[in-house]
Amino acid sequence: MTVVANEIPEVIVEQTRLDALIPEIGDQPTYAVDTAVHRERTYYPKVALVQVNWGAGMALIDPLAVSLEPLAEVLAGPGLAIMHASSQDLEVLVRSCDTLPTRLFDTQIAAGFTGLRSPSLASLHDRLLGIRLPKGDRLTDWLRRPLGDTQLEYAASDVRHLLEIHRLLETDLAARGRLTWAEDECRDMLQRGRTQRDPETAWLKIKETRHLGKRSRGVAQAVAEWREQRAQDLDQPPRFILPDLGVVGIAQRPPQGVDDLRKVRGIDDRHVRGQHGEELLAVVQEGLERNVDLPKRPSNRALMEQLRPAVTLVSAWLNQYAHDIDMDPALLGTRADIEALLRGDADARLSEGWRAEHVGGPIRRLVDGQAALAFDNGRLLLEERDRAD
Repeated sequence: MTVVANEIPEVIVEQTRLDALIPEIGDQPTYAVDTAVHRERTYYPKVALVQVNWGAGMALIDPLAVSLEPLAEVLAGPGLAIMHASSQDLEVLVRSCDTLPTRLFDTQIAAGFTGLRSPSLASLHDRLLGIRLPKGDRLTDWLRRPLGDTQLEYAASDVRHLLEIHRLLETDLAARGRLTWAEDECRDMLQRGRTQRDPETAWLKIKETRHLGKRSRGVAQAVAEWREQRAQDLDQPPRFILPDLGVVGIAQRPPQGVDDLRKVRGIDDRHVRGQHGEELLAVVQEGLERNVDLPKRPSNRALMEQLRPAVTLVSAWLNQYAHDIDMDPALLGTRADIEALLRGDADARLSEGWRAEHVGGPIRRLVDGQAALAFDNGRLLLEERDRAD
């Protein structure tokens, strides 16, 4: 394995320099992008560095010194953005540039279609290029200035070979006939990147709230919504405003006054001090009037009881099939995808596109009695049945 030492690329700290680079980057058919981010103490990710490789050059852009808004021109252009595990990077870009890439190739997603399961960027360098990335401190303070050479080289390494990795994966996927599959999945990732958090549904992220009664769910919804909005306004993590345990405790026993609030598990003085406590009590009273139902499935139907055992069997077959065709099973379909197909949901992922042919169709034939599952040398196989039987 090769350990490569490379020259640190230019660090952009002047707005005029970034402005001058934009046309050059935008002229390239592909460009690699990565970001260094902190969000431990903020609601929104705080970008500390943006790394860009456009083939003809590389740069590390310092967002503490320059505005990232000019990058919107590149993102909105025809070039293909190459990223790895892009979800947080997309969140950063839409917040900093008010736009997302027109086209995306996520190397982690793409690698899943070649049999790798959510591979790290380091493992892709090792597997595809025989290169060991420099070891960086995962907990480094990217907001510290000046950044040291070790930090800059570590940041640059995330995009230095990303265009080459893209080319290798694209060639592999084309040979397997799966390039369009990966492209479809990357388009879905872009679409998810455009989705904003809805404070009204924040309560559903707290697992315990699903076991509450209808009246208590209304309180949980109102309190979680208030917490989310306040977290956005103050740019703080929701847990800093109120812990999940406090949201559930308030919903279970709605307090009538500040003294009751202080008795709720997970609540302390900083959560109820001054106007904060009175505002929270008002939210509780409003929530008591909501009477919230649990959200219904898109099909408004529950899975038929007789099909429940099939879900476990089909999940086992799907994992075996993914292994046989050298693919990450999560990209083929999840347990929730299987249930959606068996329920007959109109938007079931396994009933659309390439998944319908390779997974959805065989599963339908299985539950319709046109196919059966069998073991062969420890492998679970789906076999078509002879209708004469």
